[in-house]
Amino acid sequence: MTGEEVLAPASEADALRQQLLQAQRLSSVGELASSIAHEFNNILTTIINSAKLGQRNPDPGEKQAAFDRVVKAGQRAAVIAGGMLGFARKGGTHRQHCDVARLVEEVLVLTEKDLSKHRVQVDTRFHSRPRAWAVPGQVEQILVNLVINARQAMPGGGRLRLEVRESPDGETVEVKVADTGVGIPPDQLRLIFEPFFTTKQPDEYGRGGTGLGLSVCRQIVEQHHGRIRVESVAGKGSTFTLKLPKRLPGDPG
Repeated sequence: MTGEEVLAPASEADALRQQLLQAQRLSSVGELASSIAHEFNNILTTIINSAKLGQRNPDPGEKQAAFDRVVKAGQRAAVIAGGMLGFARKGGTHRQHCDVARLVEEVLVLTEKDLSKHRVQVDTRFHSRPRAWAVPGQVEQILVNLVINARQAMPGGGRLRLEVRESPDGETVEVKVADTGVGIPPDQLRLIFEPFFTTKQPDEYGRGGTGLGLSVCRQIVEQHHGRIRVESVAGKGSTFTLKLPKRLPGDPG
C-alpha cells in the first residue's frame, strides 16, 4: 500500500451512481406498491360490477352509463400503470426542457392513493408553468422522495403543499414541498442529506429508513447545478425548496 487513494474509473463510478439511483427509485415504488394495489382492486371491483349491471339492465341508457363507468375505470388504471412503469424505467440521463408543474402532476398520480390513505390533504399551487433544463425521470425521483417523506412525517394526517414558480430573476425554477408534520430537530437539520442518516423509526415490520433518499436527492440536484434546502420547526412541519436552472452554461437555451 502506498497510501494513495485509488479512485474508480469515471465510467465505473458513473455506472455505480446510476445503479444507486435505480435502486433508490425502485425502493420508492415499493413504498407506494401497497396503496396502488389497493386502488387497482377498487378499480377492478368497479369494472366487474358495472359490466354485470350493463349486461343485466335492459334499459339502453342505464346500460350505456354502466359501460361508460367501465371505460372510465379502465382509463384510470391505464394512467396509474403507465405512471408506475414510466417512473420505474426512467433511467436516462438526457436533459430536456421539462414542464416542472407537469412532473408534479405525474408524481401526484402515483402518490395520490397513498396520501389519501394516510389522511393527507394536498394543495397544489402552480404560480406559472416554467420549464427547467433537466432529466425528467430524475426530477420525478426527487419529488417522489420528498412527497413520501412528507407523508411519513404526518403519521396522523395533515396537509401537503406543492408550489411551482419561476424565480424573480428568471434563471431558475423553484419547487416547494411543505408539510405540517413532526418537523426536524435543529441538531439534525445539517445531517439529513448525509448518506445513511435517517430520522425514521422502524415500523411494525421492523423496517426503517435507509438514509439514502435525501442523499440521492442532493446528488441529483448537484448534477443539475441546482440547489436544495430545508427549513423546519419541530412539531410544526418542514419545507423543502428545490431550485433547478432553466438552462446550463453551454447547453441550448
